[in-house]
Amino acid sequence: MIRRGKTYLAKPSEVAPAWRVVDAEGQTLGRLATRISRALQGKDKPTYTPHVLTGDYVVVVNAAKVRVSGNKLNQKIYYRHSGYVGNLKETLLKDLLKEHPERVVRLAVKGMLPDTKRGHQMLRRLKVYAGESHQHELQVPRSQEGK
Repeated sequence: MIRRGKTYLAKPSEVAPAWRVVDAEGQTLGRLATRISRALQGKDKPTYTPHVLTGDYVVVVNAAKVRVSGNKLNQKIYYRHSGYVGNLKETLLKDLLKEHPERVVRLAVKGMLPDTKRGHQMLRRLKVYAGESHQHELQVPRSQEGK
C-alpha cells in the first residue's frame, strides 16, 4: 500500500499578508497586470489555497509611465454606464492614461481577478499611484524590481 502525503490547506489565521512594491515604469500593461493579479491571489506562493485569501498587498508606483503595445492608445476604448438611459460614456486609453493613470492599471488587474466576493477583497489590497511616492512606507514593503 502506498502512503500519500496530505494536501496542505491554509487557514485564514495562518496567513500573514506581506506588502510588495511594483514599479510600473516602462513595463507593458498586460504583463504587469498579470504579475499583480497573481500576487494578489497568492498563486505565486506554495501556500496557495483557493478558498482562503492568501495573496499579498501590492503597491504600484509610476502608473503614469506604463507602456502599451501597438496602436492601443488610439484604439482601446473604456466604457462606463451610469444606469440612466442613453448615458453610455466612452473614453480612449490615451485620454484615461493622461487624466487617471491609476484607473488604467486598476481596470487591467480587475479584469484578471475572479468576479466573486474573494476577488473584490483581493482588489481592495491593490494600491496604485501615478507617481513615485506612496503612503505605505510604514508597512515596510519589499520591492519587486527584478521580475
